[in-house]
Order: sequence, then structure tokens, then C-alpha cells
Amino acid sequence: MGKKGIDKQQILNRKTGDINRPLSERKLTGDLAVDAAALQDLFDRDDTFKLREVINLHDPGLRFTAAYCGGMVDNTLVGDQIIRPLSGARLSGAGPALLEEIMTRVVYIHNPAKADNYRDLVEAVTAGDTLLFVPGCREVLVLATQGYPLRGITEPEGEKILSGPKEGFCESLITNLTFLHRRLHTNDLKMEMRTFGRRSRTKACVSYLDSLVKKDVLEELFRRLEQIDIDGVLDVNYFTELIRDNRYSPFRTIGYTERPDVVAAKLLEGRIAVFLDGTPVVLTLPYLFIENFQSNEDYYLSFYYTSFSRMLRIFGFFLTILVPAIYLAITTYHHEVLPTPLLINITYERQNVPFPMALELFIMLIMFDILRETGIRMPSGVGQAMSVVGALVLGSAAVEAKIVSSLVIIVVALTGITGLLVPKLNAPIITVRLGILLCAALMGFPGLTLAVSVLIAHILSLSSFGVPQITMTGRPRAQHFKDIAIRAPFWQMLHRPRETAAETRRMGKEPRGWDQ
Repeated sequence: MGKKGIDKQQILNRKTGDINRPLSERKLTGDLAVDAAALQDLFDRDDTFKLREVINLHDPGLRFTAAYCGGMVDNTLVGDQIIRPLSGARLSGAGPALLEEIMTRVVYIHNPAKADNYRDLVEAVTAGDTLLFVPGCREVLVLATQGYPLRGITEPEGEKILSGPKEGFCESLITNLTFLHRRLHTNDLKMEMRTFGRRSRTKACVSYLDSLVKKDVLEELFRRLEQIDIDGVLDVNYFTELIRDNRYSPFRTIGYTERPDVVAAKLLEGRIAVFLDGTPVVLTLPYLFIENFQSNEDYYLSFYYTSFSRMLRIFGFFLTILVPAIYLAITTYHHEVLPTPLLINITYERQNVPFPMALELFIMLIMFDILRETGIRMPSGVGQAMSVVGALVLGSAAVEAKIVSSLVIIVVALTGITGLLVPKLNAPIITVRLGILLCAALMGFPGLTLAVSVLIAHILSLSSFGVPQITMTGRPRAQHFKDIAIRAPFWQMLHRPRETAAETRRMGKEPRGWDQ
């Protein structure tokens, strides 16, 4: 059925003003021609939308209409499982009885559904479903026939590991939920669907383990999600900015990952995962500050090596934010800290440099960030070469031209390299480092101390859905520290994090004498 065989004026007259009502309130009339034409009007000037008439061979007077979006459906599935059985079946019912007969006996599509308003029809068609209009019926059969292309399953570029699973999420919500089901074979795993975006109508899923999740955190998440009112949701970062705590903090309060194994591990600790259709990134919450220094590979390698690596990351974070400020404070305000020979060498290096030390450091740090950002945005091969060559050429040329001193190049290089140890903190590191450097340039060590104190106070005040990111209350127990600065052996990590899980016991009873 196409536009040519439809008397639009007659159909519009029979709608009796229904076209002016919201989609969710507009119901089907039961007249096949009217209902199909009304849906065609909704997709006016969309040439991907198709209406196909199906005639039953045993009763030529019995006609159906199939509606779908070209490119969104599997054409073979539509032809073999819907059109062919429908045209060749002997049907005896009429109206709703006919629809039930088709749904239960004729079509071979798994889990067919019904819809009776145009909003559901529009969402189904744009999601890749096929609609089947049955004459004399006020409901439409919704058949899952998705067949649009998807990206293959690959390891996430930003979370590559040497040992462990190599799977990563893709842009299909159902596929991503399947990854989770493969790892958690339990009915305790709950998946609650929601739709967001007035125009995009994007599907999302909130997943958790019912016996482990903290109910007050779950309720707070749903409360914040219900307050979202936006035209479209295209990525989980829309959620992050709209529902997070401490909105103006440079530090994240909601985690994200593209790895199924990481999400499964988080759920086993009582956390909640938020999936969104169309993106491979999954949000996890509550989020603790120590997670910035943890890697999923920590649990796939020896606990000796991973404990050392984790402490190295923590040390690297403090180095990358403090080294430029310490160097500036010493060379500008506190010469007495340096040995005399070193002070003489620094003074000699700087005697032909026209800029103040603070300006040197600011310029070189910004140049380093420009090169790093350029390397990220360029194609992989070109970007890596540009970053390395650009850093070498610019650094060498700047020293030879006496624009900056060689020691500043060393400080900036050390700062940049240590910053790469904690990729989850790349964004806040830039802001925090420049802020501390500015305080050191104005007041030396007192300014540096003040800036670090403010930073520590800010980190201690951070929370994620009411859960403090760093907990300083309660009696300290050994179990609480076995997955923070170090990663203890699995047989010693008996409890889940008390901040995130309703039930903290992870393994069996401890041997006598162990501190719980």
C-alpha cells in the first residue's frame, strides 16, 4: 500500500480532530486504511518508512498492512517469518480473534507484542520492529525484526589489558545486557528499562543485584532519573552531568567503563550499572575515589605486582600535580632548600631566559597539553608520531633559542609522564595542577600548602549518591584496607566495600584470629 491509493482528505475527515492530540493519547480506530494512513502521515517526507500490503491467498478479500523502516529490519526475517506465513495461512477469525490467531499460530517471530497508541508504534518502527495492521482490530502486532548493522565486538581502546577478557560493549543495548547475563547466572540480577528524551526516546536499563544493592542508593538514582527532561539522550555523559553529586567538582562522582567484566565485578560489590542504547559506555555507581587508581587488570595478575602498580599510580598522581609547583616555589622563593652547586647551575641556565619561571612553566604545560590533545584527535599512526616528534622538536628548539631552560623541560616531561599513570584523572589533573601552580607562584610554599589543603578537603567532601567517596568514620578494620592502596590475595579479601554493598560478606568464615 502506498500514498497513491489513499484518499487523504477522506481519511483526515474520519480522524475527527485526533491528529491534534498527543501521540500517547491517539488510539487506533480499527479501520486498517485509516490507521495505516495516519501512521504514514506521521512519517511524511521520510522515504525510509515503508507500508506493504499483504493479501491472503486463500481469502483474497482478507488484507493486512506491514509497516517498517528500510535499513532497520532484517528483510529475510520479514519475508520468511511474516509475509510468507501470513499470505499462505488459512485464517478463520476476525478482529481481535484474528490478531490472536496470527500472533499464536501464524507468525514465527519470537515474543510478539501489541500496541494501541501511535507513540508506541512510532517507537517500535524507529527501533527496527515491524508493525502488522489487522483489519477490524484496534491493536497492532509489534514484531521484533531488527536487522541494522552493528559494530563488531572488540576490546575497548581505552581499557586494553595484557591478561583477562578481551570483550567490550558495543552500541546495542540488548547485546550489552547479554554480556552481563553471560557472567552473572542468577535471578538476583535485575534489569529495569526506562525511556529518556522527549524526541530521541532512547532506551536505558538500570541493572543491579537485588540482594546486594543499597535500596536507598537505588531509590535516589530512580528519583534523579525521573527528573531528567531533555530533548534527546545520545550518550551516558548526559546522565552523568544531570544526576551526579558535586556538579562543579573536577573529579568524577560516577564511574564509567566499556568492559563487561568490570560491570559484573561492580555489581558483585553492590553497585548499580546504567546502560544506554546507542553507546558502549556503561555508568557504575556509587563511585569511590580509590577507583581512580584501580584497574580491572589488578585482579588478573599477581597481587604482588598489582599492589606495586597501584601504589605507583597513587604516587604518580601526587607527582604530576605537585612537581611543577614545588620546583617553582623552591627556585623562586626558597633558594635555601637547594644545595649551592645546584642553585648555581639553575641560575646559570636561566640567565639568558627572558621570561619569569612561573610563565615558563605555564607555557610549557599548556604546550604539552596541546600536543597530547592533538595526538588524541589525529588518526592513531599520525597522532603518535606528531606527539613524539612535536615534543622533541619544540623542546629542543625552545632550549636552544633560550626561551625556556632545560630544567623546565625535564619538569614538564616528568609531569606529563606521571599524569599518564592515572588516565581516569586526566581531566581533573589539568585543572588541579594549574591551580596549585598558581598558588605556588603567588606565595611559594605557604601557597602550595594552602592549595593542597583545599584539595584534600574538597576530595574528603565528595560523595556519590549520598555515599562518601572517602570514608573516615567507623572503627578501622583490616578488611577495609585490603583493596585500597594494595590488592590483597583473594583468600584474604572476605568483605565487599561497606560503602557500596548492603551485604558485606563476600566469602566464607575467616580462620581464627583474623581481623574482620
